[in-house]
Amino acid sequence: MITPMEFLMWTKGPLFQLALTIFALGLLARLVEIFVLGRAHNYAVPRGSAVVGGLRTLYKRFHTDPGTFKSAPFDVVVGIIWHTGFIIALLLFIPHVELIKSTFGIAWPALPNPVVDAITAITLLGLLAALAHRLLHPVKKFLSTPGDYVIWAVTFLPLLTGYLAYHRVINPYPLALGLHILTVEVFLIVLPFTKLTHIFTVWLARYYNGATFGRKGVQS
Repeated sequence: MITPMEFLMWTKGPLFQLALTIFALGLLARLVEIFVLGRAHNYAVPRGSAVVGGLRTLYKRFHTDPGTFKSAPFDVVVGIIWHTGFIIALLLFIPHVELIKSTFGIAWPALPNPVVDAITAITLLGLLAALAHRLLHPVKKFLSTPGDYVIWAVTFLPLLTGYLAYHRVINPYPLALGLHILTVEVFLIVLPFTKLTHIFTVWLARYYNGATFGRKGVQS
């Protein structure tokens, strides 16, 4: 029978290395696939700058256009809340910054733990609201696939287990921390092979679209 401490050391050691390897190789394969596809050469005379158009689109897409907000205000507001909260919990929580520093040798200022804790709670509520809306909205429910619910679960569980571990809800603590790390590793393993890849590819897609329109002298 594995002890809680042995479980924690297993998730922190070999399983963490395995998850990072699968994540890195999977993401690299997806990016290579995108770049290898390439695009046909455009022989038309440029009417504007592709680079300026790409960068302009990256900047503009940080803001929600009024039409989108008017048609789907719930999706916009809740989406901004939980996406922002997830990033803050991931990158600005002191233990996470220390882990990144020990793993990759880089670090940055973090937020106080109570602040991240409160943001995490709000993020969890936002994800629950998003799930309820998906289940109750007839069109969204019809269009949802099993994969969509898997993605929601692997996004929700790292936040939930981290929140429970921080508040010592699960005992002993090594078990709680091990469960949190395990859910993060599942997230890393799943990411390159699902829609979660958009975390990285969305920037490429936005730049590409903006560059295409920018070369034509129009804005995307």
